[in-house]
Amino acid sequence: MSNFNFLLFGVYPYIALAVFVIGSWARFDLSQYTWKAHSSQLMHDKGLRLASNLFHIGILFILAGHFVGLLIPEAIYHHVISTSNKQLLAMVSGGFFGILCLIGLLMLIHRRMTNPRVRAQSSFSDIMILWVLLAQLLLGLATIPASAGHMDGSVMVLLANWAQYTVTFQPFLAAASIEPVSLVYKLHVFLGLTLFVLFPFTRLVHIISAPVWYLGRRYQIVRQRG
Repeated sequence: MSNFNFLLFGVYPYIALAVFVIGSWARFDLSQYTWKAHSSQLMHDKGLRLASNLFHIGILFILAGHFVGLLIPEAIYHHVISTSNKQLLAMVSGGFFGILCLIGLLMLIHRRMTNPRVRAQSSFSDIMILWVLLAQLLLGLATIPASAGHMDGSVMVLLANWAQYTVTFQPFLAAASIEPVSLVYKLHVFLGLTLFVLFPFTRLVHIISAPVWYLGRRYQIVRQRG
């Protein structure tokens, strides 16, 4: 195993996780007023609902699929489905929701880049994170035809081993597991880890926010002057 592979897939995941946790905590503690999605709906709402719904539905199912597919061990899911059928299910469902997400994301990018009011209200991080998400989504979709070349599920097992060794703090085994897979998978994993690094510094923080305190807060009373 090369040192470069170990640094990227054995060490970098923990650096990304540390930045994610410490950066998110620091931002929430020091700058709570920036902890939001920075909605631009007031600037221009035409087509926003459709684009946002397509993107969010797609991304939520993709994230759920990655979580289930990567972190459930073979010994457990083999009671329900074989590795090859699990891969086929991942390709079909991932492709469907990936296309939904792609359509919504392209609509959001077009809106943000071409509407003068929305563009003027956008920060560098608002625009940057959309393009990074697009690159990551395209890499994810590119793994589907790559997976069609080996329907035995062998690569899926290697990627799942990498994820499971990573979360159980076995970096050497994790890096060794992912080393044989092709470049498109490695780029997808690396950019996915990089999104954890970018997370605390962008609008992505709203993903882990739930306004549950609204349910128990007191009513806000607004009085007119004079």
